[in-house]
Amino acid sequence: MATIVATDTRAGGVITVTETTLDGSSDTFTYDSGLDLVLVLRNPTGGAISPVIDGDGGTTVQATGAGPVDISGGLAVGSIATGATVVLPLRSWSAYMQGSIDITSGTGLVAVLLEGCLKSAPMGPNSVI
Repeated sequence: MATIVATDTRAGGVITVTETTLDGSSDTFTYDSGLDLVLVLRNPTGGAISPVIDGDGGTTVQATGAGPVDISGGLAVGSIATGATVVLPLRSWSAYMQGSIDITSGTGLVAVLLEGCLKSAPMGPNSVI
């Protein structure tokens, strides 16, 4: 079981992140909507990986113009190619981040969970998120 631990980025400066290699057997993290969490998934393996992020509390949400939408199967991130990295600002997917959160089908991915990086760091002309 791999637990993805958040790295607090609010202090600024150079920050060493905590990387977690997903093992496929209950890879978990804790979501806090007040922390502006960003999940980074990097694929160092020899093949594409298609992970799913699934909070066990997510069931059905009301979507304007569409009615109830079933989210119980989790958020399919899509295929992450060999050598590729994807960034997911989790507040964009908050409906899926309910209860205990697992990443399935992600064996071999390297995960970094960043806390507070979207709103607290001063941004300049050369800033990169």
